[in-house]
Amino acid sequence: MLSVVADEQARAELRLDLDELFREGARRMLAAALDTEVEAYIAAHAGQTDERGHRLVVRNGHAEPRMLATGAGQVEVVRPRVDDRRVDPATGQRVQFHSVLLPRWCRRSPKVAEVLPLLYLHGLSSLDFAPALEGFFGAAAGLSASVITRLTIGWQAERQAFLQRHLRDRDYVYCWADGVHFNLRLADGRLCCLVLVGVRADGTKELVAVADGQRESTDAWAELLRDLRRRGMRAPVVMVGDGALGLWAALREVFPETREQRCWVHKVRNVLGALPKSVHAGARRALGEILGAEDRAHAERAIEALVTDYGAKWPKAVAKVVDDREALLAFFDFPAEHWLHLRTTNPIESTFSPVRARTRVTKGPGSKDAGLAMVFKLLEAAEGRWRAVNGPHLVALTRAGARFEKGRLVERPKEENQTDERTDEVAA
Repeated sequence: MLSVVADEQARAELRLDLDELFREGARRMLAAALDTEVEAYIAAHAGQTDERGHRLVVRNGHAEPRMLATGAGQVEVVRPRVDDRRVDPATGQRVQFHSVLLPRWCRRSPKVAEVLPLLYLHGLSSLDFAPALEGFFGAAAGLSASVITRLTIGWQAERQAFLQRHLRDRDYVYCWADGVHFNLRLADGRLCCLVLVGVRADGTKELVAVADGQRESTDAWAELLRDLRRRGMRAPVVMVGDGALGLWAALREVFPETREQRCWVHKVRNVLGALPKSVHAGARRALGEILGAEDRAHAERAIEALVTDYGAKWPKAVAKVVDDREALLAFFDFPAEHWLHLRTTNPIESTFSPVRARTRVTKGPGSKDAGLAMVFKLLEAAEGRWRAVNGPHLVALTRAGARFEKGRLVERPKEENQTDERTDEVAA
């Protein structure tokens, strides 16, 4: 069998040749696309002529070459020009040809413009962009700190538009609520960012709100929930959150019909924090028995076992479970497929890690607006990776008021259905 043997130098030259091949292919494809776009524009106006019979729209050579930062690296672009002598009757100004593929002042492809802010969000300092990416995009790519800053300014406007959107066409059946805190680098105080994520009736997860709060206080949460209600949001069936008292007091005020579900990850952490380390292993197993119980009855017995084993010596730790018994076991009243999702605030917690990574690099956002915009964009980017809840078809049944026992749907008895039908006939 024949084989090709290449030394390291040959491999390096091959890699360089492949890069050049990719860039040359990208250049030719873009040039062909631009020529096709111009030819189509000219052909569409070929019938328009002046008094001497000359066409009003013709080609006019090419503009000066320029470098475009693309996913394949720096690509030289030569844009064809169009001489359009028509006059707009409304404004009296000369009509100009504007390329859809390559805007006149474009120096970076839209994909590159999207990626650069995400690199910033995920930890690359704005001062590091030029040296880090110069080898890929070239020294003339314009990746200065000021360029990156300008790219990120638009996030604040996007967040404002997000906060004003109507919610009448959305129905969030389940919601998770949590807060993340940051130090501010260029201002006094701290930022408390309130985040709400919801599950729609089709089972998909969606970012609902990102707002400024004051220490997760009742007033801050109530103002956020009232704003959502004003914009058309219905009361969710279940709200999942940690033990922050502000959230639950605000929820009872704004959406009193919503069920409360405490996050078990936070609860286990709080209980273990009130116990000596020597009993952590046993206490963790006892708490796991409650969390992993097959139904509410078994969970209640597991709580009693926890009280028996640890209540005498560590009553404060056990009280953290007993006092919140109903809120900790609320998930048992819903489909078993949803228990995994309703027991914790993981959909929010898991997306906070890149937020904290970003703040470690910058030592906190410069201002509250910058911090809120940063969290908004990170959560928005993560939203595309959120998977739907298990058993998505059961979410709509939950909203409709279906009853579940031991995680299974309870079918209505035939006698009850016949009684309802007779009642409807009488009413008619």
